[in-house]
Amino acid sequence: MASFFTLLRFQVLFLALKTLKESGHEHVYNAVEKPLLLAQSAAVLEIRTHILATSLVISWSITEIIRYSFFGMKEAFGFAPSWHLWLRYSTFLILYPTGISSEVGLIYFALPYIKASEKYCIRMPNKWNFSFDYFYGAILALGIYVPGSPHLYRYMLGQRKRALSKSKKE
Repeated sequence: MASFFTLLRFQVLFLALKTLKESGHEHVYNAVEKPLLLAQSAAVLEIRTHILATSLVISWSITEIIRYSFFGMKEAFGFAPSWHLWLRYSTFLILYPTGISSEVGLIYFALPYIKASEKYCIRMPNKWNFSFDYFYGAILALGIYVPGSPHLYRYMLGQRKRALSKSKKE
């Protein structure tokens, strides 16, 4: 399990640096979001059988299948059918709330396990003179998720409106 998280850290770092170089700082979060969410959810194995874990995987899977098949069709054929465009920009209306709710719920239900086990905590003193408490990091994540989710949802509604209105003009 430790090697899995080591590889995940390298993937996150690689994606962040690559995206920063190619697209600028605005797109870094989008590049590292899924690996970070996986790490956050998988970090506490005691909750992996919770119904919210199933909901999370289903929401992510459907979203990613639609998204990447849409991009694949555009790359391969130069276009995607209008129904696929609609699906790409409409399924988030249901899948985003179920995915976010699952993520927030899993973090919340994991808090007692995180606190009791002190997994992924770095205590002082150490050679880096650095301390990290995963429990408080998870609480911080909840503090960002809850107010940030409606903002992101509104942004996605705007993206949907632009994409679908643009396709009607073409």
